Amino acid sequence: MKKILSLGLALMLILLFPLYALADGEDSPDDEIVVSLGADLNESQQKQILELFGVKRDEVKILTVTIDEERQFLGGLVSDEKIGHRTISSAYVKPLDKGQGIDVETHNITWVTREMYANALVTAGVENAKVIAAAPFKVSGTGALTGIMKAFEEVSGKELDEDAKEAANEELVTTGELGEVIGKDEAAALIKEIKERIAELKTKDEGEIRKIVIEISANLNINLTDAQIEQIVKLM
Repeated sequence: MKKILSLGLALMLILLFPLYALADGEDSPDDEIVVSLGADLNESQQKQILELFGVKRDEVKILTVTIDEERQFLGGLVSDEKIGHRTISSAYVKPLDKGQGIDVETHNITWVTREMYANALVTAGVENAKVIAAAPFKVSGTGALTGIMKAFEEVSGKELDEDAKEAANEELVTTGELGEVIGKDEAAALIKEIKERIAELKTKDEGEIRKIVIEISANLNINLTDAQIEQIVKLM
């Protein structure tokens, strides 16, 4: 009887062990997380950001983002005041399982909202990722998108299309500017719905896109000027 019990216990442990291993493997390990740090953060600020992200320097891949990299996409889109002269915004990117979408958190980001980042990241080709954009003090957050995209390329091994990255930055800025007038949440919802309708209809016709912009803005009770309508049409 003892031998039978021992054999049964051994078989049970053998069968259960892979289940525990699978459960432990459901979360991405730290070596699947990539962090991009602003090049102008001092050592204390870097430590603050890493603690906020909940990671240790020697356990994750760390990239650096410079002001030149930010200006590559933002130059001509926003004022130098919004871009700044230092790279402060930082990003955390962790891959998620297929179908989980994009989950965004922000800390000390004042101009760009979570929804605006998520919309722009979809345009850039980012998918299935947990993203945190953060700074050690309040910043606009326009430059963080560059760090997020750079970290995603590293963690996924997927190079994003340069035109898509440019379009994502233009979308972020256009949405932010609209948000200053009609409200940030309203602007993000408007751009998201317009993009979805255009994708559904697979249209590139300027006249049809203009009709979509006018129709959706009316459905959302958002009053756009002619200039704002043309700005969105151009973006799309």
